[in-house]
Amino acid sequence: MKPNLPTVLQRYFEAQNAHDIETMVACFAADAAVRDEGRNIIGAEAVRTWKKETSAKYRITTEPFECRLEGGYTEVVVKVSGNFPGSPANLTYRFGLSPDGRIGTLEVR
Repeated sequence: MKPNLPTVLQRYFEAQNAHDIETMVACFAADAAVRDEGRNIIGAEAVRTWKKETSAKYRITTEPFECRLEGGYTEVVVKVSGNFPGSPANLTYRFGLSPDGRIGTLEVR
């Protein structure tokens, strides 16, 4: 059963599965901050570069299966499949939404 995600997160995961970089980037606020694979990615241009690199390298697809609110954040547990050791893996995406409803922060763990 698919979880009930905020619209922007639904759009983000759909774009991820389509490898649609521009739609993914449009889900983020201009000053968004992302933490992934030990790196900090700050701002829309850095997010664009990160998504281009990771999409080309891993070709991941995502299947969200759990969503919960935790301390003001939306945590989504996702089955991630792609070109990486241990695929598929369940990862937690911890989103903070900005006042305009876009993704302000994201931590992938």
